[in-house]
Amino acid sequence: MKKTINFGRVAALFFLYFFLNPSADSRAATGPANFHEFKVNTLAGVPVDLSSYKGKVLLVVNTASKCGYTPQYQGLQTIYQRYQPKGFEILAFPSNDFGGQEPGTAKEIKSFCETKYKVSFPLFEKNPVSGSMKQPLYEWLIKNEPGNIRGPSEVSWNFEKFLIAKDGKVLARFRSSVTPESPEVMKAIEGALK
Repeated sequence: MKKTINFGRVAALFFLYFFLNPSADSRAATGPANFHEFKVNTLAGVPVDLSSYKGKVLLVVNTASKCGYTPQYQGLQTIYQRYQPKGFEILAFPSNDFGGQEPGTAKEIKSFCETKYKVSFPLFEKNPVSGSMKQPLYEWLIKNEPGNIRGPSEVSWNFEKFLIAKDGKVLARFRSSVTPESPEVMKAIEGALK
């Protein structure tokens, strides 16, 4: 007796396997699942694989040179010097999204940060951090902010801070008005470093 193929069943199995299976293929369609899966460019345009930061606690900050919060660069540098030897890094992402407060070129931003605030932590390429044109890394940070029961909320101003765990998950988010040296930020960093 000759066997026949039931194409309806084959199609159903195909659908179930490829569309309902939470595999790496389906995850890739929705973007990286972890901070360490991203690649970004430094302020000088050099590509950096963020997997190079695995095992470190990170504070990701969107920065600007002409903002009322710009003096936070000093606080960022202070906590960087304090915690960097313990496995902590600050990653700064300049953005001109808010009030045009980061109009400078890469060279101007670098010079300003190093001359005025003696910044020694990494600076990355200037890109949007809010709105429909925001860079993919910030899309991911916003989406993965913990404890936000109302859903993701856009970065609303310069110097918002995301604390990233050693395993690449978002631990906390601090708004612009929360200074780098505030007890809540330092306590969160110290807890993540343990």
